[in-house]
Amino acid sequence: MPGSKSNLVSLHEDVINDTSDLSEMKISDEKGSVEKRTKTLIEKNGYHDSVYINAAKIFQGIHTEKRKDRILVRYGDDSVPPTLTFKDEYSQHVSYELAFNALKYQDLLEEVLLDSCVYPCQSIPDELTSLLVVMLYDLQDRKFQAREIFDEEEPVAEVRKTECYLYSFRTKLAAALARCRIKHGALSIEYILPETIRKQEQRASALPLCVWINTFKISLQDVFRDLKKKGFTRVESVSDFDHYTYCIDQHCQDVLVFPSSLKEELLNLDLFADCKLLLQDKSRSLAVHSAQALLNTDDDIIVAHVGSHLTIAHMSVLTIHSMSRIFVCGIKSSAKADELRNLFSHMGCKNIQLLHEDFTEVGPTDPRLQKAKVILLLPKCSGLGVGNPIDFILNEHGDAGLLRDILQGSVSEDKLSILAERQLNELMHAMKFNKVQAIVYCTCSVYPEENELVVKKALESGVEGNKVQPYRVIPPIFSTCSNSKASTETFFKMEPSEISSGCFLAILEREKDSSENVSVKDILARAAAKGLLDSTVVEKSKKEEKKQKVTQRRRNITGSGIEPKIAEFLHHQTVTGIKAEVSMSKAVSNVQQKNVNRTNSYVQLKKSVNPISDTALPKVLRHTSHLSSMGKAYDRQTLARKPCTERKRVALKPVEIVLPPVITPYLSSQGNKPRVSSARHCFHGWTGAKSSSGRIPPPAVSKVVKPAVLSCPRPWLQESSNFALPLYRRPVNVAGSARPLEERM
Repeated sequence: MPGSKSNLVSLHEDVINDTSDLSEMKISDEKGSVEKRTKTLIEKNGYHDSVYINAAKIFQGIHTEKRKDRILVRYGDDSVPPTLTFKDEYSQHVSYELAFNALKYQDLLEEVLLDSCVYPCQSIPDELTSLLVVMLYDLQDRKFQAREIFDEEEPVAEVRKTECYLYSFRTKLAAALARCRIKHGALSIEYILPETIRKQEQRASALPLCVWINTFKISLQDVFRDLKKKGFTRVESVSDFDHYTYCIDQHCQDVLVFPSSLKEELLNLDLFADCKLLLQDKSRSLAVHSAQALLNTDDDIIVAHVGSHLTIAHMSVLTIHSMSRIFVCGIKSSAKADELRNLFSHMGCKNIQLLHEDFTEVGPTDPRLQKAKVILLLPKCSGLGVGNPIDFILNEHGDAGLLRDILQGSVSEDKLSILAERQLNELMHAMKFNKVQAIVYCTCSVYPEENELVVKKALESGVEGNKVQPYRVIPPIFSTCSNSKASTETFFKMEPSEISSGCFLAILEREKDSSENVSVKDILARAAAKGLLDSTVVEKSKKEEKKQKVTQRRRNITGSGIEPKIAEFLHHQTVTGIKAEVSMSKAVSNVQQKNVNRTNSYVQLKKSVNPISDTALPKVLRHTSHLSSMGKAYDRQTLARKPCTERKRVALKPVEIVLPPVITPYLSSQGNKPRVSSARHCFHGWTGAKSSSGRIPPPAVSKVVKPAVLSCPRPWLQESSNFALPLYRRPVNVAGSARPLEERM
């Protein structure tokens, strides 16, 4: 017996050494990832009892169910959803990670239990089989070494019982695991996985890290300076990465990209501890930047799902230069609301308001949301495009079933149909808000049933009604300060790759009414909301606005430091039909045309003129009417309506006109007397008898013309006071050439 015991100990040591040697062997193309895992294996000492319990509950709900004729390991009843309680974020993350690893190696772990005759066991009921599998994975991950027990943790009887049972059979379990590796020809258990899963894990491990800058607490330049002091070098793109390097994202100017190998070092920086830099998937940054580009200064935004608090905080940071409020739907419990308020307060966010109703429960006519112009819709989706499923589940409060779907590489048709129907209902509900002008729809799915088809069905439904403008799909609009070119595609899609996760983005905007005019104030407000102006646009009093209008009409405004920014902003806008050209003649033409239309008077202007020599005398049309009582009433109406005209916003169009003369001195048959016609109704002189050719014959002039003596050399300046503009009026001869009055006299 002693000899047999010695042989058993020797066999146990050989198996342990063999397992250690095999686990440290590497294949050249995956050398880096296996080396990292080998170091991790040495450092692991186990987890708290609560972690194993939570991991077992998660695994119970996501384990792969086999056909009845192939069931060898039974997991008990999983119809009741598990109740999970986590101490902190670390415990939550490692619980999901442990359950995910047990799911990946479920077939292998079941085979080891059966081959070693550890299962079935009378002392381990079926309800604890999930705990048995989870703890078996952790035991082999520690190379079958004993777990370190923490004194401060509260022991769990089921965990201690299962642990003692497995550890008593550690030799048989190690031997069974070695036989399985030999059977599959695998150097380590990683190579027992299907190739598709191994490539997916390799892609996820190499995925660059995206972090956004919290400008509530630190500026971009300060971040660059701090990173430089810590030894980081800024490069142009991801292809230039070389360990301690980073680059600015091409779509979002406040997002920095780092190599995946620097995750642990980055999280230990003070910038992350103080919430100055925050780690989040790029797809969410794209969504909030697209929504922010559609906002004006005082427009509110509705976030349909609470999702990640980081997404809401990022939206708040981007609206730092505006008066916008962010309404978040779906905060059911007061405890959750208090938790979110504390998080937002710690990040410096102050314009976030929480609503306890779900988005579909909020009415389109809710008085709280009447200033909301944009809806950010991030519905629950299959999520097969994400790179790190555990982070996605934890941050977005996703379903743990995503882990099973990712391993299978697909989603069941029933689940996909349910998700697509829910997404369509939420998008159609968003289109019922008449005050809303744009909707941002974003998913992490790779299925068209959740992406393009949902948007197409929503647009074809016509739920917005006939009283408002319908929606249309426009290319996404990212920040005007980004390095990316304007997108020409209707939808924005990123396929899962080694440099980015999968993402789908659609922007639905109401069609612009052709009769709608956009004022300069609205354009400046939108520019201020995007931080393009040096200061916030402040409302001015009516007197200051009038003074500013008069000043702008009397002088030409040259380019300033703000105009290039506004020009750059207008260049990136999708509404290309709005252009403004202001000129003095155009303003006069619009005001005069409006006044003439009110009195049913029409003016015919000659557009073509023929030049004459400088020595020729000007010939003018004969004035055939005088100032009438109707003209006086017209003048009073013009003066009474002038303030209203100034307050209206008139869409000006460039025209070229020749103004009729104010003073028309010519020789009459009675002698050389200057006849002065009224500037206010000189237009009536254009309607006279026509000749046989259809043209108005010019008045007869004498061969000798003497200079006329005027009491007021420039009376037109007095007549131009109605327009509050320094008009310059010139006489016109029959040939159409115009010369200054002083030169003619």
